Amino acid sequence: MSDLEAPLRPKRKRVWVDYFVQFRWIIVIFVVLPISFTIYFLTYLGDVKSEMKSFKRRQKEHEENVKKVVKRLKERNASKDGLVCTARKPWIAVGMRNVDYKRARHFEVDLSEFRHILDIDKNQMIAKVEPLVNMGQITRATVPMNLALAVVAELDDLTVGGLINGYGIEGSSHLYGLFSDTVVAYEIVLSDGLVVRATKDNEYKDLFYAIPWSQGTLGLLVSAEIRLIPIKEYMKLTYKPIVGNLQDLAQAYSDSFAPRDGDQDNPEKVPDFVEGMIYSPTEGVMMTGRYASKEEAKQRGNVINSVGWWFKPWFYQHAQTSLKRGEFTEYIPTRDYYHRHTRCLYWEGKLILPFADQFWFRYLFGWLMPPKVSLLKATQGEAIRNYYHEMHVIQDMLVPLYKVGDALEWVHREMEVYPLWLCPHRLYKLPFKTMVYPEPGFEHHRRQGDTHYAQMYTDVGVYYAPGPVLRGEVFDGAEAVHKMEQWLIENHGFQPQYAVSELNEKNFWRMFDAELYEYCRRKYKAVGTFMSVYYKSKKGRKTEKEVQEAEQAIIEPAYSEVDQPMD
Repeated sequence: MSDLEAPLRPKRKRVWVDYFVQFRWIIVIFVVLPISFTIYFLTYLGDVKSEMKSFKRRQKEHEENVKKVVKRLKERNASKDGLVCTARKPWIAVGMRNVDYKRARHFEVDLSEFRHILDIDKNQMIAKVEPLVNMGQITRATVPMNLALAVVAELDDLTVGGLINGYGIEGSSHLYGLFSDTVVAYEIVLSDGLVVRATKDNEYKDLFYAIPWSQGTLGLLVSAEIRLIPIKEYMKLTYKPIVGNLQDLAQAYSDSFAPRDGDQDNPEKVPDFVEGMIYSPTEGVMMTGRYASKEEAKQRGNVINSVGWWFKPWFYQHAQTSLKRGEFTEYIPTRDYYHRHTRCLYWEGKLILPFADQFWFRYLFGWLMPPKVSLLKATQGEAIRNYYHEMHVIQDMLVPLYKVGDALEWVHREMEVYPLWLCPHRLYKLPFKTMVYPEPGFEHHRRQGDTHYAQMYTDVGVYYAPGPVLRGEVFDGAEAVHKMEQWLIENHGFQPQYAVSELNEKNFWRMFDAELYEYCRRKYKAVGTFMSVYYKSKKGRKTEKEVQEAEQAIIEPAYSEVDQPMD
């Protein structure tokens, strides 16, 4: 068997849940889609109502809501009440990780009112927003001004708070880093009710660097100030088909945005946006985009493709046509481009509604798409949830750019999932060693894509049913994820915490660095108030006793001495 051949697996016997999943589209069409559309519409009306208020009024309401949060925290009796968490229902989160920690007794704090854009400062190029503002909401407000967040995550429903406390990436991350790297200030309510503004150069700079990836376990985020950039009306997008083995595809992907001469900061050589899709072990399409003005896009001979219309082909299928038609360029309205994967949820929509990509469905019912991920989770039940854990993969592998080819080969061997999504991002060398950090000494190697201040990483997005499952063979999803996590640890990679994890506590802290996080947990008295990030991410139900015992083990030595973390 060659290195790339997948192991032979026996056939799997079908059970009742297989048929339930196969015909789940009935519930999706008649229940999930109508309710989703209604929620989207009502949310839109709420956003319009919010936009009608002045920034001054929004800020006043924000301050009043912060006072309510402070008051609520001070009502907590630490000896009697459970650990603090938000009142948001477990199934509402977009991530696929089940929020089982809320099954234990807990002390709820309601943050549902924090869903407004507080200010858009065109002079300072800063947007101040509350944590429940989502990407669709903020692009509706900024794009008409020819402004955008430096990193706009692709799915409309992704919220600022989730992207900061968890993980956020986009096709511009090879320039600006992850979503959290574009934040200039956090407004945090600490465990004792103190409201602080953390920046990279004030007295709370340690907290500023510890917040990303912390899953809200250091304090409650109530607003963030995020960097804006100037944009133009269109994205000039070039699709380039690539044929070869997986290492060839990985090299073509690297060459699409990372000059081999190391001139990574040269805007003439580096595009504004980058994305790769691997459709098979031998075929992929690399896309590079540059902002373009309305005047340029409408010049004679140019093709404008408004991919956001409900009847348009799904974006990943449209990109795949370049494998037959060859390289081509078109102009996409910028906001349409930002949210190009929303309607079909990348390619997960094909599994949810197998016929939703057909022209007749797109024209008749495409305006109902996409189904809300939260509603899909709410209607799936325990049996289907367990089925997806075993028979489905929704994971991201963050790996150094020079290891992308190895990662693609590993995924093919162990999972056989296609398409695969490739998106590069800078991992910065920061004043503090944060939970995710570049390889030690990376700046001395100066590999393709690296600079002296940041190592280039790539998100390998693995979203779909594995090949063995599609062929009706035995597949152990939990074991596959466990192997993936071990591979990431061995190759200095990271797994975003929105996904289902099989990591035990020891391996969790082998993957992520605990020093700054634990220091801030103790310094800002989060221990004993907020659940630790490992227990919040841990698979399975968490009992109150289990959580309290784990927290007590930290509390006892926590305040005996607080040392300054090393830079």
